Amino acid sequence: MTYLEELQQYVGFGPADAACLARLHDLVVDALPAVSEHFYDVLVQHPGAAAVLTGGAPQIDRLKRTLVDWMASGLEGPHDEAYYERRSRIGRRHVAIGLPQQYMFTAMNVMRRDLHRLIEERVGAERVATTEALDKLLDMELAIMLRHYQLEAEERLIRRERGAQLEKLTAMQSLSAGLAHEVRNPLNAAKLQLELLQRRLRRGEHDPRLVEATVLIHQEIGRLTTLLNEFLAFARPAELARTVTDLVVLARHVLELERPAAELREVTLDVAEPAARVDADVDAAKIHQVVQNLVRNAIEASPRGGRVVVAVEAVAGAVAIRVRDQGPGIPPEILPRIYEPFFSTKEGGTGMGMAIVHSLVAAHGGSIEVRSDGGTELSVLLPRG
Repeated sequence: MTYLEELQQYVGFGPADAACLARLHDLVVDALPAVSEHFYDVLVQHPGAAAVLTGGAPQIDRLKRTLVDWMASGLEGPHDEAYYERRSRIGRRHVAIGLPQQYMFTAMNVMRRDLHRLIEERVGAERVATTEALDKLLDMELAIMLRHYQLEAEERLIRRERGAQLEKLTAMQSLSAGLAHEVRNPLNAAKLQLELLQRRLRRGEHDPRLVEATVLIHQEIGRLTTLLNEFLAFARPAELARTVTDLVVLARHVLELERPAAELREVTLDVAEPAARVDADVDAAKIHQVVQNLVRNAIEASPRGGRVVVAVEAVAGAVAIRVRDQGPGIPPEILPRIYEPFFSTKEGGTGMGMAIVHSLVAAHGGSIEVRSDGGTELSVLLPRG
């Protein structure tokens, strides 16, 4: 059921109401300019409303004509999805210019009273039914407009949360960069001296256990070096080298690389093929790293016999890369922390993987959405260009 259908059901708006309004249109169409005139006369008396109407008389004249068309089309119908989309554009415009919603309520009541008066003057036996139909229509109109104020408020909250998260990541990146710089030089020196020691031990008649110990130390230094490189990848991501990239081909390539690891765990990997090629202007190597990291996590989260699906699709001026597994999902108490550097629930995990993913996606101006409901789906949303 669409949002408009829910509204119509909620207020009880049906074909009989639509018919009443169509007849009302024919009776009052000549008076609609006067209603519009009164509407804006009242609106501009409020300082908060007048402050957003910065175009002077020419702008208000245009708005008055637009309001007449708005009232006429609302009365005439049809009240279908095309009608809803037109109303949504108006609602988005009110949000964009910053019209406080309380003024919309008070001004709408002015219009409601004027139209009620016209019904009293010009409608005969159907007066009550027509008044009820008009009230249902205006209630729906208000609900549609208020929905866009609500959506804007939710988007502002999301932007604020993302901004706070980005600030935390930036601070952590600075810390990581400093730590990596301080650790890298002594670590390289220790590795060099260890290699010299290993060569001397192998040339002499020393206890083989000493050689074994140096091998173990060498492996641990290797692990530290890998961790250090992850710090640097997170702390100082390189500049993006953008090219137009077929993301479906990229996803297929990642799955072929990860297929052996998936087969060891008896996990099936699939790509949900889109109907058409999906291109985006991205740094292919970095998005490859993002998808590979998400696929590896999905494989590790999957039970034996499970399935991991990667889907690529175009969505409203952007592209979405979705990776879904059939694992146990992410516990709600852990979900807010998955992008924190050094936080990991895996034994031996560095906790840098998702932090790097978040950093690379943010560098592209994108975002990540997580849905965990009997499995986990991570959706990377990227601008197309």
